[in-house]
Amino acid sequence: MSLPSVLPVFAAIYPFKLDAFLHYLFSPNEMVVKGIWLTIGIAVASEVLGVLIGVALALSRTARLRILRWGAKTYIWYFRGTPLLVQIALVYFAGFPFFGLPIFFGYMWNDIDILGVVIAGRILAGVFALSINEGAYMAEIIRAGINSVDHGQLEAARSLGMTYRLAMRRIILPQAIRFIVPPLGNQFNTMLKTTSLLSVISVVELYTASNILQGQKFQPFEVFLAASVYYLIMTSVWSLIQGRLEVWASKGVGGSGSSAGAGVGLLGRLLRGRAPGPEAMADTLGAGR
Repeated sequence: MSLPSVLPVFAAIYPFKLDAFLHYLFSPNEMVVKGIWLTIGIAVASEVLGVLIGVALALSRTARLRILRWGAKTYIWYFRGTPLLVQIALVYFAGFPFFGLPIFFGYMWNDIDILGVVIAGRILAGVFALSINEGAYMAEIIRAGINSVDHGQLEAARSLGMTYRLAMRRIILPQAIRFIVPPLGNQFNTMLKTTSLLSVISVVELYTASNILQGQKFQPFEVFLAASVYYLIMTSVWSLIQGRLEVWASKGVGGSGSSAGAGVGLLGRLLRGRAPGPEAMADTLGAGR
């Protein structure tokens, strides 16, 4: 059966209205616009917190204390091995007044006021759930980035008298960034779409707002097709930003021996995009004392 002969059949099953789709796409109502911004805000907050958790877990996995190593491994094992949807439900309903599970020491997900902006408790629960889940994945990404740096550099830094923490901050992590940025960018791309799972706890992000709208208008295909375009725009814009970040992260790696990159450390790497060369370790040690 040819495509022209199939189209009338589909049109009879579902009368797609192009004008309605274009209206939802180019003239979204206030609820959808707020849902878009909330999606971006939740994704950014969750990814930032997830990276911080991931750094702590990655360093714990390489720590000397066995309790830290086993604690980090158990954390990663659990949060990578269970569905995120289940984790969101556990986190939210553990602090829900009607259930009152004492998992978080009686803490309830109450609304908070930050500088006049009221953040709903369900949003806080959603960010928390996404963050602790993301931390498990980022831990493995960051650990792989650290392991990708020649271990001899760490030994050389320690031989110069650096502490483990200083060597990590000044030598290893600045160079590991180029290996961490690409998968981190992919994780954030996924996070923009994963926020839709928060609909299970009634967070009105883009998907939930679209679902409410289609329930009011009875035009699900047009509404969700417009929502898919919004998601596509967000991920496409981030893909462009990620490409620039990957180019930035790869600049100056390996060093040319110039003093411009000497001793910049992790903060300098983030701000200037240049990692210190091995010959700069002595200067780095002096600067960090």
